[in-house]
Amino acid sequence: MDIGELFDLHGKTAIVTGGGKGLGAQIAHGLAEAGANVVVCSRDLSACEEVSKELEEKGIRSLALSCDVTKPEDINQVVDTTMRQFGSIDILVNNSGTSWRAPTLELQEDKWDKVMSVNLKGVFLFSQAVARVMVKQGSGKIINIASVSGMGGTSPSLMDTIAYNTSKGGVITFTKDLAVKMAQHNIQVNAIAPGMFPTRITKKILEQSAPSLMDQIPAKRFGNDDDLKGAAVFFASKASDYCVGHVLVMDGGMTALI
Repeated sequence: MDIGELFDLHGKTAIVTGGGKGLGAQIAHGLAEAGANVVVCSRDLSACEEVSKELEEKGIRSLALSCDVTKPEDINQVVDTTMRQFGSIDILVNNSGTSWRAPTLELQEDKWDKVMSVNLKGVFLFSQAVARVMVKQGSGKIINIASVSGMGGTSPSLMDTIAYNTSKGGVITFTKDLAVKMAQHNIQVNAIAPGMFPTRITKKILEQSAPSLMDQIPAKRFGNDDDLKGAAVFFASKASDYCVGHVLVMDGGMTALI
């Protein structure tokens, strides 16, 4: 098999949660450019429809669906609709996420629960639903979007987001354990851990701390609109068939300094 075939996604179908904006939209475009059919879903249906239209203009089959990843009934609807339209689910990207910024000793319980429900429970529920399909198919790729903030503590002056950091640490461990459980079914589960990318979640952080943050990034820049595409296509393609439970850090060298 040549290198083109290893990375080719033609004939494959992907679901990208939180695919209407930010990193999810970037990943959706990357998978589409490699040839995959792409279903984008989130609570913001209009944003998903906009991305889906952009993908179709590239000659890719795409669907935009409404979904709250904390609700099993919404997830099942996305899975069922995708199977009816495309006949398979080959790739799942668990990208939906939220955060709440507050001093640790003042963070309210309901805000903690909300972050955990979307960032961790949602990843579990969607992975479980799609993995059932993939086991029957005998193959599949699950890509979880973690974060470098899930690898350790962060200064409260930079990221006073203990619920978000904890949830992403949970995603990393979940990825490794699910990968072990699914490997026997020819399902590869891996994660991408982005560093600082301009998104809705990082907007306030970058506004307040951009100069000091830049000093902590050896590459001397934040992530751009193309930096996650290659990583996503690698984990979605046959090129990663022997990669199981890996967390690929994409942070411009931030964690290399630790």
